Amino acid sequence: MTTTTQPAQIPRPSAPGPGSGSGGAPNRPGPASRPLLKRIFTRVRPALAVYAVTAALHLAVLSAMAGAGDGPGLRDRLLSWDGILYVDIARDGYPDSFSYTEDGRLTGNNLAFFPLFPMLIRAVHLLTGLSHKTAGIVAAHLALIAALVVVHELIGRLHGRRTATVALVLLAGAQPMALSFFMSYSESLFLALAAGTLLAAHRGAWLTAGALAFLAGLTRPAAAAVALALAVAVGLHLLRERRVAARPVAALALACAGTPLYLWWVGHRLGEPDAWFTLQRAGWGTRWDNGGAFLTFLGDALGHDAGWVPVSTAVLLLALICATVIAWRRDAWPPLLVYGTGIVVLTLAQSNYSHSKLRLLIPAVVFLVPAARALAGARTRTAVITLAAATLFGCWYGAHMLTVWRYAI
Repeated sequence: MTTTTQPAQIPRPSAPGPGSGSGGAPNRPGPASRPLLKRIFTRVRPALAVYAVTAALHLAVLSAMAGAGDGPGLRDRLLSWDGILYVDIARDGYPDSFSYTEDGRLTGNNLAFFPLFPMLIRAVHLLTGLSHKTAGIVAAHLALIAALVVVHELIGRLHGRRTATVALVLLAGAQPMALSFFMSYSESLFLALAAGTLLAAHRGAWLTAGALAFLAGLTRPAAAAVALALAVAVGLHLLRERRVAARPVAALALACAGTPLYLWWVGHRLGEPDAWFTLQRAGWGTRWDNGGAFLTFLGDALGHDAGWVPVSTAVLLLALICATVIAWRRDAWPPLLVYGTGIVVLTLAQSNYSHSKLRLLIPAVVFLVPAARALAGARTRTAVITLAAATLFGCWYGAHMLTVWRYAI
């Protein structure tokens, strides 16, 4: 009887399980195997964490200082000054004429404020049923979350995610007037759109960059710095490609259209082409003076007994100028440098209130990069202690300016 020998069955290698890998080491699943929502949460988690911590600290310090006297409460503080004017626009719309004082002098009115943030307030009000006042605060917080997510992505692409996370803490916590991001002000929305423009340009998404820059132009007049930064990005792209492409050029045209469109609308509404500039001068004394008023303020603050708030404002402004100069390094991305430096120049070269300049500068970002890079390279203990101390100072300084300083922000 002949015995037939069956060939040996060679077992197929089994697919490695979730906990196995070469050499028996654990093997984490790659990004492609993760659910989309989990991947998104991983990307936005640093921004959400920074927002949660800095919002809690700012609001806690402001609440403690606002509750120390008989003045307005926390919500009313977050709606102070320009904040309530944005709410008024969202609720009642714009006036259709110039405004005058009781003695017949021309004064400013709400047409001086650009329309996109009031539109966002109205949208939040309609979607949630919240009062216009509460919607103004909520709109600013939503815009800030978006801004932190986008800034983290942008700085992460340029300098790494550790530097990006440190930059967020400096941005939302340590800046002396970072409290404005949490108020019914347009700074948070403007930062979200400006940073979104730069991120889209860095990725080569030109039409998205142009659309975001257009919206920034409907948010603040400082959007001129955003348009200039996008022009630099487009110019670098065209030089690199050595050909003219339609999308970058169209993006630049969009970026340059937002602010002129609103200025034209105000002029058409009031019957004078330069009506917006007239309102600015009449209501706030704002005009381009090549930095003359700023230099006068520095001389008065540092050369006379002006009080600690003007002195601290002057010192902090000088520090931000120095940090902006330091940011101009060979490995820096030119559009970010141009954007941030443009915000600094536009703020310091106009004759608006000197104590408001720290608030107007908070979306600039660029002067935070040198400190963020230095702290990202430091020991973790050193970085944490430094950031914690700086954030506590920033929270206190903003709350003091809003509750104690007579000119607020």
